[in-house]
Amino acid sequence: MNYLETTIVVLYFLVLGALALFGLHRYYLVFLFYKFKNQKPPLKGTLKELPGVTIQLPIFNEMYVVKRLIDSVVEIDYPRELLDIQVLDDSLDETCDIARACVEQHAAAGVNIRYIHRKNRKGFKAGALDEGLKTAKGEYILIFDADFIPRPGILKDTVHYFSDEKIGMVQVRWGHINRDYSLLTQIQSIFLDGHFVVEHTARNRFGCFFNFNGTAGIWRRTCIEAAGGWQHDTLTEDLDLSYRAQLAGWKFIFLPHICAPAELPVEMNSFKTQQHRWAKGSIQTGKKLLPRILKSNLPFRVKLEATLHLVNNTAYLLMVCLSILVFPAMIIRCQQGWKSVVLLDIPLFFIATMSVSLFYITSQREIHRDWLARTRYIPFLMSLGIGLSINNAKAVMEALLNHETVFQRTPKYAIEKAGDKNWKWMKYRGQKSLIPVIELLLGIYFTVALYFTFVYELYASLPFILLFQIGFIYIAFMSLFQSRSKKPV
Repeated sequence: MNYLETTIVVLYFLVLGALALFGLHRYYLVFLFYKFKNQKPPLKGTLKELPGVTIQLPIFNEMYVVKRLIDSVVEIDYPRELLDIQVLDDSLDETCDIARACVEQHAAAGVNIRYIHRKNRKGFKAGALDEGLKTAKGEYILIFDADFIPRPGILKDTVHYFSDEKIGMVQVRWGHINRDYSLLTQIQSIFLDGHFVVEHTARNRFGCFFNFNGTAGIWRRTCIEAAGGWQHDTLTEDLDLSYRAQLAGWKFIFLPHICAPAELPVEMNSFKTQQHRWAKGSIQTGKKLLPRILKSNLPFRVKLEATLHLVNNTAYLLMVCLSILVFPAMIIRCQQGWKSVVLLDIPLFFIATMSVSLFYITSQREIHRDWLARTRYIPFLMSLGIGLSINNAKAVMEALLNHETVFQRTPKYAIEKAGDKNWKWMKYRGQKSLIPVIELLLGIYFTVALYFTFVYELYASLPFILLFQIGFIYIAFMSLFQSRSKKPV
């Protein structure tokens, strides 16, 4: 090989090796999950008297789901005199009238509920929560995003964990009311199940940091204040506050057996907008807090896991590099025959990809009786994860380069099951960009690579090339097709 060919092959193996390390970390999380899954958080006692609770509902332009949210929250089983419900509305459209009318209706029925409307979006969601906290009456703060439908027992099932004065926050697992709506929602549900069931359980019970997920969690008010309050210098104010609170010594609890149902995005561009915000915000939080974490007196395992958690999205940059390098590396090495691929490439790909399968199959096995049937979505999940790499790598680069963007909320349409109203003609859309064009070009690129796997009889590489090809073509096609259904509002 000449110098250029050698450089390509070396870079290819370096990137593949780095991704394999992220894969090993997933294996480690699965190991921790099984080690600690039966060690449920102890309920050390019950509160002698039920405390006052403020329920905050931050919303922005959610005309399709805001009434559903408010109607479900007022049905929470808790003494009315101890509840203080805040509808924190930053909306600029019909949502304001819908929310205000709904609040007035329930207030007239005796519910302690207030409508708070800001004339600006300073700080976005973090700013709204902080503004609401100034007039909150409760000792504890329960937060729900607009797409949630909380169950009546949510407070009574969680509030007594605060009998331990060290507990600052209790998070419950997200459910998915429209899991079966489409292939996209099926895959998203598995993504989120893996995050909650495996990651949160493993980290929490191993004594490491984990994060409040922005909704479906209850905070001790003094914990929020002692940790520095809601700050809006990152796009993931929930992750930021979580780490600051745990750095200050507060303990968190995750309760996977308690589920708060929510609606998943049904449109690809909305899903990508959400993923972009989460990926960028996690890197921003890492840049902000990792120096403090590494300089602290925390145990090494806590520092290591926090680092891996906060930098995890850099794997998307590596995935983009791998997407570019895999085809030329395959051409350069095709003369070495299939034995080289079996001995070198396959083991590294196996570590990187099979860890994904094990990780998500574990989550499905824990919470679904029909988990075996759900495993058929795992190949599509891996393809979608690869297809997201351009979108999320852009988010990571924006965070690393300090490129500021506004908080783009994820549109929801009150889609709960197949056959529900046609969202394609509704207001709101995910942010459009040129990224789908790049994804489509990569899909074509891997179609050519697929042809070469047959020409050079590199059949061992075929499954992996297919994952890349299907992922990029699917996500590009859905992004372009759905964005044409109606002009975004």
